[in-house]
Amino acid sequence: MIKVLGLALYGPLAASTRYRLGQYVPGLASQGIDLQICHLLGDDYLGRRFSGGALPIMSMLQAGLARLADLRRQTKYDIAILHLELFPLMPGCLERSLIQLPYIYDFDDAWYLKYRRGRLGIAKPLLGDKFDTVMAGAAAVTAGNTGALMSIARQYNENTYYLPTVVDTLRYLPMRVGRNDMFTVGWIGSFSTAPYLAELVGPLSVLGKEGPVRLVVIGGKAPVIPNVTVVEINWQEQTEVELINSFDVGVMPLPDDDWSRGKCAFKLIQYMACAVPVIASHVGANIAVVNKECGLLATTPNDWVAGLRMLRDQPEKRTEMGQAGRERVVQHYSLHHNLPLLEMVIREVAGKG
Repeated sequence: MIKVLGLALYGPLAASTRYRLGQYVPGLASQGIDLQICHLLGDDYLGRRFSGGALPIMSMLQAGLARLADLRRQTKYDIAILHLELFPLMPGCLERSLIQLPYIYDFDDAWYLKYRRGRLGIAKPLLGDKFDTVMAGAAAVTAGNTGALMSIARQYNENTYYLPTVVDTLRYLPMRVGRNDMFTVGWIGSFSTAPYLAELVGPLSVLGKEGPVRLVVIGGKAPVIPNVTVVEINWQEQTEVELINSFDVGVMPLPDDDWSRGKCAFKLIQYMACAVPVIASHVGANIAVVNKECGLLATTPNDWVAGLRMLRDQPEKRTEMGQAGRERVVQHYSLHHNLPLLEMVIREVAGKG
């Protein structure tokens, strides 16, 4: 049995922790790999941050002590997987020295921009190269997209692998029954990504003048859109698949900036796994995930209007694209397909390949 210490920044409420680490635990165990995940900032912290409440300072201090205790137990493990960072505001050289095991560095966002942009005052001179140092010290790096993330990782570590953020296609299943009473556009995300929906206000309003349109927003604050029925729904893990299946089209608008180019198109993978056709901004990983068989890419507001209108008016095309998207996810972005890759990287780093 290979014992792996998973060091996640956030608890399981964070999608990145669930999908980059947590969902692999059973499959790895069946292959003789015991992944134990320890997080720093728990779900209480995330819940308060998402709701705008005061941060739980005392529990954050306790979390720091618990992380140090986890690090003291490193001798019980063969390797570690560090997801995002060990401690916020800790220099890379210190973070690297605290991990005394061979480690895999895993990331699925342009996390290196956090300190490089210097928005935290003294952070840029002290921490600007934090993730360069952490990646350089890793035995391997797993990056969530083939563009910006792979490119930055390979500057510091040649032993870098593409590991997309994937779904369990035995849980994400198409279950569509009947048709909606009005054309339904859907989005799933968080309060931090909901502002990107502003890009759709104009295009959806145009469609709303032509006929009934509903926008369903799961997990974030929706914008006000003239002529459109907007429905906000709190995210819950047990209902997300059912809700995605209620969409006629799934959308992923993004600005074309450095942060967005580091994203992994995960929303699109969720929609496609449920056989929902997609429209997404022509940015970053979206370009790699979406092909013409399963969805559309949009650059301008007119592109969004034309794409939404076409899928509204052609239900047979929606079905065809949805089926193609499902097949694409099963073949490339499923847990079943990517589990062997993570297993291989772990065995290599543990010296048991």
